[in-house]
Amino acid sequence: MSRQIIYKSAMVLIIGAVTVIGGLQLYQHRHFQTPIIAGPGVTKIKKLSEYAPGLKGTMADTNVFFLEGSEPGGKMLVIASTHSNEPSALLSSLIFLENAAVEKGTLIIIPHFNNSGSRSTRQGDGYPLYFHIKTPWGNKKFRMGNRVAAPLDQWPDPDVYVHYPDKQLLSFLDVRNTNRTWPGRPNGALMEKVTYAAMELIRKENVDLAIDIHGAETMFPVTNCIVAPEKSMRIATMTSLTLKAMEGFDNHVEPSPTGFRGLSHREIGDFSEALPFLLEAPIPFLDQPTGPKTENLLLDGKDPFLLKLAQKGMLFVPYDETGWPMAKRVGQHCSAVLEIAKQYSQKNQERAVKISNVPRYKEVVENGVGFYYKDPSKAKKENIFYN
Repeated sequence: MSRQIIYKSAMVLIIGAVTVIGGLQLYQHRHFQTPIIAGPGVTKIKKLSEYAPGLKGTMADTNVFFLEGSEPGGKMLVIASTHSNEPSALLSSLIFLENAAVEKGTLIIIPHFNNSGSRSTRQGDGYPLYFHIKTPWGNKKFRMGNRVAAPLDQWPDPDVYVHYPDKQLLSFLDVRNTNRTWPGRPNGALMEKVTYAAMELIRKENVDLAIDIHGAETMFPVTNCIVAPEKSMRIATMTSLTLKAMEGFDNHVEPSPTGFRGLSHREIGDFSEALPFLLEAPIPFLDQPTGPKTENLLLDGKDPFLLKLAQKGMLFVPYDETGWPMAKRVGQHCSAVLEIAKQYSQKNQERAVKISNVPRYKEVVENGVGFYYKDPSKAKKENIFYN
């Protein structure tokens, strides 16, 4: 056997081994299940497909948790993981899910709104497959997700995405982006079915407040803020002012653009009676001019390149050697959700949503995110849900 044949055979074996190992890692990531503990406030669990049957049996279907108070009132929907590469949303929603006590009204939580997107990541950009949150009982492991749904679940992409119903032309990728496909349609692409199901939930459940949680780059002006349309602006403004004055972290309000369609904070308000809000907290991991996209960068937000840019005044948030740790981001989201509910309830007593036993910004920063997660080994099996 010639050296050339031996060399080619060896290369084939090496390439085959790398392909198998890489494929196995991606398969394991797609099917990895994180335990979610339904806290004592959870009264019932539905599937999103109950509002849009076209989702049933697909990887886009996901759990919807209801926390109903003993006293009737209004209803608030919290949506997390619209973009699954912005994990502060998921982590915040789980704090509510595992701890919240609803005294009046109903809190509805969708932790993995784009369930498909949470099961793929951006390997080409060096994203980690997983990240870990320290808790008093050990590390809790999470999948690192992607901004858009996996092509395994929705394919092929069009050359141009024509938004329904406005017919605005958007990027081809936006057809897999659940913050571009609102208000959705029952017979559209899979992610249009996801947003349609959410709209049906909002309409059928008579939701008063809909909060979509996100994270944005430090170099992007729409960060560290609440995005709201005209109908939600008063509550958003009062929330922002209160957070800055009482809790000491920066926050501002951005108006929802009328000419850019498909966004939750625009379409929810236009196609239902609900008041929509979108929360943004800084996530340095998503900025382009950073070092390697490591788990540490995701969790602590420390990057030497961003620090230099901050010194040149090129960032839209305060930034120093302490970075932007996950606890600050999650704490801001917790406080913003609670404050929106409070501001709404003060003016709408009959439709109030009153929530207790959820930490605010200062407590999350002091104790850490994982402090508020329950140990699955000590939870009742019927209260554990895997996603």
